[in-house]
Amino acid sequence: MHVVAMHDMNAPICSAAPRHAFTRAIAIVLAATIALAVPTSTTAAQGTQAQSAAPAAGVAGMTRDELTAFAKLDVAISLARDSAQFQLALARNKTPATQQQLRDKLSAQIADMIRRAGTTDAEYQRKTYVVSSDSEARKEFDALVAKLTGVPTPGQVVAVAAAPAVRVPPGAAGVHVGHVVNAFGDTPNGRGLLPTALAEASTAAQHASLALRMPTNLEAMKLHAGHVIHAIDPTIVTMGPGLGYGVKKAALGVANHIELAAKADGASANVTMHATHVATAARAVVARADQVLALARQIQDATSASVAAALVSQLVSLTSQLTAGVDANGDGKIGWQESEGGLQQAQEHVTLLSAG
Repeated sequence: MHVVAMHDMNAPICSAAPRHAFTRAIAIVLAATIALAVPTSTTAAQGTQAQSAAPAAGVAGMTRDELTAFAKLDVAISLARDSAQFQLALARNKTPATQQQLRDKLSAQIADMIRRAGTTDAEYQRKTYVVSSDSEARKEFDALVAKLTGVPTPGQVVAVAAAPAVRVPPGAAGVHVGHVVNAFGDTPNGRGLLPTALAEASTAAQHASLALRMPTNLEAMKLHAGHVIHAIDPTIVTMGPGLGYGVKKAALGVANHIELAAKADGASANVTMHATHVATAARAVVARADQVLALARQIQDATSASVAAALVSQLVSLTSQLTAGVDANGDGKIGWQESEGGLQQAQEHVTLLSAG
């Protein structure tokens, strides 16, 4: 339903840090939710002052306090889902028994959150529907979520200062490396191909996660599947929240231009070696992007929410792998190789390439 502070999509998914961050975030937000559900003692004067500062009436039949409590609970639940998706995506957890165990654990955790927040699953689902279907309620809800998480309201573009240009090798090789990391003629705002691919991959992962937060709403899941397609290949779905360039085109451009750098006159041995690593990882992203497209199309063709939700769960894992890559061989590391590499691995090796 909304954007939460999941994990940095440019950080390795195999890192232990996201797990600790999830645990702390869930505890903090859940504590706030419980605190809201159990009123603290206040003086009559304080109560009167609060009522005058914030009217009881909210939107769509929900008071402001109710909407705030719902937002806090929903953020906590979303964090729990994100944490579970992280675990479900790990290669060591891919057995059917472990997958079911993790899903059962998540269901029990969500039920406990709802109970401790002083509400019921039926009431939580009702408010989810209200926020999903009423534009004013959604606007207020998104603003509350932005304050709780520090993440901008969905759909808003945050102005970001241009990153300093990355130092590139001298000569013709450096020209092509510059196209990858700094600037390229036909990308939005003239950004480098790799930053463009990373931005589009982030949008795809974001909307896969948004679809996952509405597992009973078939049309919402189809809508966000379309947004994922737009971020992957905007020639298929031309309108959406992405940049209009696409992960697939950008990643293919990374592979092509880094290979041109390796073939350029005067290219160093370091450039030649790491260019192979960058290109291999980038082409793995292109192949994975095709898998994302196929999965998103299946979601759009689904005739029931239950079928779509199962596919969306897979879509979340696959879109996160566009950036993070995947530990295909279960050795606890993600390399640049064809079966594992993602945009992060491409970025790591283009940095090594530029160093010498």
